[in-house]
Amino acid sequence: MALAVVVRAADFADLAGHGLFGGLSFRAYLRRVAVQLRALGGNGFEVHLRVLDPADYEEYCEALGFDPGDAAARVAYAADPELAGEPFVHTGQRLAVLLPELADDHRARVRISIAMAALLAAVGEGARAEPRLVAVMRHAVEVGSAVAVGAGDGLHLVTLRCHGPEDGEELTAASDLLVERGRFATAGRDGEAFCVTLAAGLAAGGVGAMVLHGDPAAPGGQTVRGWALHGGRLRPMTVREVLDELADDVGRGLPFPPAAVPLPGFPLPAAPAAEEGGGPLD
Repeated sequence: MALAVVVRAADFADLAGHGLFGGLSFRAYLRRVAVQLRALGGNGFEVHLRVLDPADYEEYCEALGFDPGDAAARVAYAADPELAGEPFVHTGQRLAVLLPELADDHRARVRISIAMAALLAAVGEGARAEPRLVAVMRHAVEVGSAVAVGAGDGLHLVTLRCHGPEDGEELTAASDLLVERGRFATAGRDGEAFCVTLAAGLAAGGVGAMVLHGDPAAPGGQTVRGWALHGGRLRPMTVREVLDELADDVGRGLPFPPAAVPLPGFPLPAAPAAEEGGGPLD
């Protein structure tokens, strides 16, 4: 069973203009959603959820010729298989927990879709496109694993920003890394978004930066390491470069990590060798 759920009052107000909710208030709508989820779960149904996003929904209806006010359009939108990754499965959470989780999942899905489009554009078409796509995705996963292992035990945060070499669209991603006894837990949808975004940056041969924020609770302060992305390759930053990157983050409206201990980046797996006449990961 698939359901599309509105998670924000502002989105509800936008969609109510299509007559979707029969005059219900947002609060009454959420009460109805909660009852529906309990009823479906109580009868043994596995419920797959997605965010009912106004812009995305209206674009979907326009593309397929649906009336946005038609209940059938909302059902079709909820069940559309063209989603990024595995479905979000309701596991019995109360709405107070579910809505933020679903909103986070939606944001990650959007990042995956945008990054995948950029990745496919970067690898191009033709006989070499598929092996290049496989190679760059494998390398992105290897890099992510190496960063997690090198971070050491604790709960860390890795961030990424990158864009193409010719004023391409900036892509950003962030993912938590939980490492215990040298093993790291999967980071869910945010981890998927991070890997696809990194693969897009590597394949595009653009510029950017990846920053590893260590566990804030670690003795001695929060370590921060960085790697510069250029020409499809990552190289460790110096301490000075890490500080410059943190200062740039502040300029972009992000807080400066308290008690930060900047350190140089450590070596990461090398990119696959370029073929003759091609660029990195070609």
